[in-house]
Amino acid sequence: MINQNASRRQLLSLTAGAWALSALTGPVWAQAAFPNKTLTFVVPYPAGGANDMLGRLIGQKMADALGGTAIIDNRPGAAALLGAAVVARAPADGHTLLVGGLATHAASPHMLKADYDPLKDFESVGLIGSAPIIAITYLDSPFKTLKDVVDAAQKDPDGVMYGSSGNGSPLHLAGEMFVDQAKVKMTHVPYKGGNAHILDLIGGRVPVIFDTATNCMPLLKAGKVRALAVGASARLADLPQVPTFAEAGFGQFDFSAWYAIFAPAKTPKPVVAKLSAALSAALKTPDVASRLNSVGITVATGDAAQLAKFLPSEYERIGRLIRTANIKPD
Repeated sequence: MINQNASRRQLLSLTAGAWALSALTGPVWAQAAFPNKTLTFVVPYPAGGANDMLGRLIGQKMADALGGTAIIDNRPGAAALLGAAVVARAPADGHTLLVGGLATHAASPHMLKADYDPLKDFESVGLIGSAPIIAITYLDSPFKTLKDVVDAAQKDPDGVMYGSSGNGSPLHLAGEMFVDQAKVKMTHVPYKGGNAHILDLIGGRVPVIFDTATNCMPLLKAGKVRALAVGASARLADLPQVPTFAEAGFGQFDFSAWYAIFAPAKTPKPVVAKLSAALSAALKTPDVASRLNSVGITVATGDAAQLAKFLPSEYERIGRLIRTANIKPD
């Protein structure tokens, strides 16, 4: 004969167990549904530049890989710190991401007060790639090689200028690294962003710029400026006639602009893993690889662990350069 009281107790026990299991597995099911809303890629620069192009290209491809949608949120200001701070304070659910890099995580926090810790307030999703520095000059420039630049600076320490898009910009940092290694003095001419430094280079008003490949490759292909050397381990396929810095006699020069995707700190590891896998998939698509290569970017793997390992040493290296050169913000 069935004991109804015992059966009732068993049913209640099973029901309680089911509720407990539901409570434990709820977050797992929620994570499995990621993304459940539009992904926002924050670009800490105005629309139209290299970072904006990367955000739109990579953001859409990542969203496609995840079966979701993406929008771009341009948040320029404070040497890229403003946009980075927006992501650092965003909900840690993986739906708000930063298209960051050298400025947001290595340079600007050493010069300005940042409302975030670049090493603690983000989860590394993965590297997009890196763009070498290219020393460029105007078409009618008397400088045919980097040695010509060094020789001129040695003869007239105050007579050779190099331009940049502003104090602490990748262009400025690369110039300071070159000056230090070449053991010469050159006059830095900072511009307030935009294309004014490029226009003055084309017009011959400033003779040299240590530019990123993403910025100057279109100008080189259009024949508007001339390259003296590329800061890569080998000559670029699109510039086979241009020597590397090492070939030009500056083997210690090691400087590239790099680009990466970050999520807010404490974003769940399964979500970060999904985002990293989506980034890796995006970087492997032929149209993305072709587009990035066309602007001189060496495509990375999108691996989260690689970026997490790279970041602390790069933060310290760039900080040391800024302190040694006594670089101050504009």
